[in-house]
Amino acid sequence: MPPRRSYDQYCSAARALDLVGDRWTLLIVRELLAGPRRYTDLHADLPGVSTDVLASRLKDMERDGLTTRRRLPPPGAAYVYEITDRGRRLLPVLQALGSWGEAELGERRPTDAVRAHWFALPLLRALEGEGFVEVRLDEGDFHLRVGAGTGPVYGDGPAPGEPAARLTMDAATCEALARGEVGLPDAVREGRVTVTGDGPLAETLRKT
Repeated sequence: MPPRRSYDQYCSAARALDLVGDRWTLLIVRELLAGPRRYTDLHADLPGVSTDVLASRLKDMERDGLTTRRRLPPPGAAYVYEITDRGRRLLPVLQALGSWGEAELGERRPTDAVRAHWFALPLLRALEGEGFVEVRLDEGDFHLRVGAGTGPVYGDGPAPGEPAARLTMDAATCEALARGEVGLPDAVREGRVTVTGDGPLAETLRKT
């Protein structure tokens, strides 16, 4: 494998960018925060990345200790990529980038791809406590884990088990939250987000 490119600067920001500054790397981290993924799944959820670039980035990330690769037992017998603890520590970086980039979203363009779990990052910034939160949209469901330690942070589909809270909203409200145009507490108070559930997290959201 060719040596990793470097800025050759004695600066922690430059050293970090040596590892994650290449195009697609942080978006691969975003996908793997949802749990182990097969190569084909990653390629499907990263519209626009070529197979060569994706394979190259995954090799670099494995070498740099951000991901690992393991073979599933039969009958799966496929390889999956997983985020490491070191890679998982990039979650606050992605959240900060998402917050900084809210103003760049604007209205969704006809050419923009979207996946439900991409909306988990702005919601994670707005939630406090612990437990799974299930989000129901007309287009489908996704879930996220507040106070996540190890394990998946979010993913497509219903929450595994009974969630601490369920949030129901339309796509327009979800997009407005992602753009920072409305905060989650205000959206709940205005009736744009319906909260159900009996856990402390749901109670807190209803009282905001």
